[in-house]
Amino acid sequence: MFESLSARLQGVFDRLAGRGRLTEENIQEALREVRVALLEADVNFKVVRAFIERVRARAVGQDVLASLTPAQQVVKIVHQELVELLGGSGHRLAPAPTPPTVIMLVGLQGSGKTTTAAKLARYYLKQGQHPILAAADTRRPAAREQLRTLGAQLGVPVVDGPGPTPLDICRAARAEAAGAPVVETYGLTESCGGVVYDGRPLPGCEVRVSDEGEIQLRGPTLMLGYRFDPEATAAAFTPDGWLRTGDAGELDREGRLHVIGRADELINTGGERVWPQRVEAVLAAHPKVAEVAVGGRLDPEWGQRVVAWVVPVDPADPPTLAELRDAVAERLPRYAAPREMVLVEALPRTPLGKLRRSALPAAE
Repeated sequence: MFESLSARLQGVFDRLAGRGRLTEENIQEALREVRVALLEADVNFKVVRAFIERVRARAVGQDVLASLTPAQQVVKIVHQELVELLGGSGHRLAPAPTPPTVIMLVGLQGSGKTTTAAKLARYYLKQGQHPILAAADTRRPAAREQLRTLGAQLGVPVVDGPGPTPLDICRAARAEAAGAPVVETYGLTESCGGVVYDGRPLPGCEVRVSDEGEIQLRGPTLMLGYRFDPEATAAAFTPDGWLRTGDAGELDREGRLHVIGRADELINTGGERVWPQRVEAVLAAHPKVAEVAVGGRLDPEWGQRVVAWVVPVDPADPPTLAELRDAVAERLPRYAAPREMVLVEALPRTPLGKLRRSALPAAE
């Protein structure tokens, strides 16, 4: 914004040189350029109009100070009003009455939110505080990677999980800032609850991912078997004693476990593997989507087709299938985009809020 404003004003200032008094015509010429620059920066037109009137009232007919040229006088007045518009020279970010203090950056794509977040973190570091950055921009490609890089350079922790939505990320960051970090756990009834914390198995427990992508567990907390059901018990374990979880996952370079979803939820469309959770994470960020579930349905051409069940934010203005496909194609391979959309009033869930995919209405 300020680069654009400076470039537009430079020519006007050059033309003002040599004048002994600022006339209304001189000021009007300069303010036209200021108005355009502010509007192009997406400043509200009412704010721009009030700003222009204040500058005009101060500048028109004002004698040039002895140490200033007319161009410098315009710069001085515009600068002072811009400072006032942005909160005044004495304005400071007020801390919240109850920690943590949350600062949310909102702006157009490319306006510098990510770098500004890092600058604010550095500012608070210099004050001896302990800032945390939340990578809640799930829409812009590489936004979270950029923030992680900046956070690593500053030595500031960056929260970008555990959930896929901006709300999940912000809740986790707020909890961590309050001294209650959110840790993902993984386990099941057959393992007597969580045996993997923050991607790492508990002491004495082991985790591996099979060649087929299934998470398998071994350790002292695992069940001995299903009571009175030897056949189910035999099917639940591998020949070398690992529990088959039925969940799909992957281990990263550091050996941390990342759960993808249930293995039986995998969609095979045209020979390509699509995980519903990854598609849901993208679609959940769409501004017209309140809730979404993704699943596979039989298709004579593709084997299975990707279907999205959508609860729209505004039933009168739901997203189109084309909009959803384009949103997915920006983040995932094109084959992962839904080929069908079903609008619903609500998604079927268990009393604990877990999605019941088997109860999703049939796609037409």
